Amino acid sequence: MDSTVTAGSEENVWGGGNRPLNASYGKLMMWFFLVSDALTFSGFLASYGFSRFKFIETWPIADEVFTHVPFFHGNFPMYYVAFMTFILIMSSVTMVLAVDAGHRMMKNRVILYMFLTIIGGAIFVGSQAWEWATFITGDYGAVETKGGRILQFVKADTGERAALADFAKTLPSERQELERNDGLWFNQGASLPSYSLKEVTEGLKANPNILIRTETITETGEKTLLTREESLSKIKDGALVVEGANLVRNEYGSRLFADFFFFITGFHGFHVFSGVIINIIIFFNVILGTYEKRGHYEMVEKVGLYWHFVDLVWVFVFTFFYLV
Repeated sequence: MDSTVTAGSEENVWGGGNRPLNASYGKLMMWFFLVSDALTFSGFLASYGFSRFKFIETWPIADEVFTHVPFFHGNFPMYYVAFMTFILIMSSVTMVLAVDAGHRMMKNRVILYMFLTIIGGAIFVGSQAWEWATFITGDYGAVETKGGRILQFVKADTGERAALADFAKTLPSERQELERNDGLWFNQGASLPSYSLKEVTEGLKANPNILIRTETITETGEKTLLTREESLSKIKDGALVVEGANLVRNEYGSRLFADFFFFITGFHGFHVFSGVIINIIIFFNVILGTYEKRGHYEMVEKVGLYWHFVDLVWVFVFTFFYLV
């Protein structure tokens, strides 16, 4: 068998003449990027899954954490997260329609569907920023024990969560109002919570309708509710008041939950934000007729691959954080 490679065939190979799966160089590189990014997200979610099942008895219950809806007060578990997911999935549908219109060289339809995709992505990013803000701020407040456990408060008659403002006593000795002429300036240290540990403790003692529940989850899937006597005894282990969540404290339960939430949803949110910016650039290129002059809308298809990937990743993030 003659294994001689002619100069012409060698030039054809290295010049891009052979196209794997009949894909262009740009589209193939996009697939390489998406595969590597998928492995990155897989590592993050695997770490989250390992940590969750290692500390499953103290992991926050998603239905009790994500209960907010903008402009509405009340308990609406998962409603707004479901809305965010629906918007992102619909933006993927409009991206499919944009790619299809590009194949048919229908410029006006590409403009329309790209615009709808950008709007959907912007709504999702804005919603995620709002969700972060509410997660960081918190609604109820809790007490962290010396061992790092979280104690939450419940109304005995209704079983609903009780906010610190519902029962904590205001003790003048715990606060010092400073006036401008005092000449004292804030330099460093964390801001004070709305109530001190002593004010929460005194309020608990004075209100017999308030009970404590720990972050330990029972076999029925609910957190452990203490009796009145156990609550009064447990509050003695309190070390500080926690409001909202950050990378150090978390009123909802295990601090690892907040760490993973900020990191993974933030990483995904950065992908969506980047996708929106890229879509805006492509959108204006379509308006200017750049791809009409090239004779194809392959760039729209390549951006579409990235957008579908971001959509798919959110399905897994949504499942891991909110549903399971």
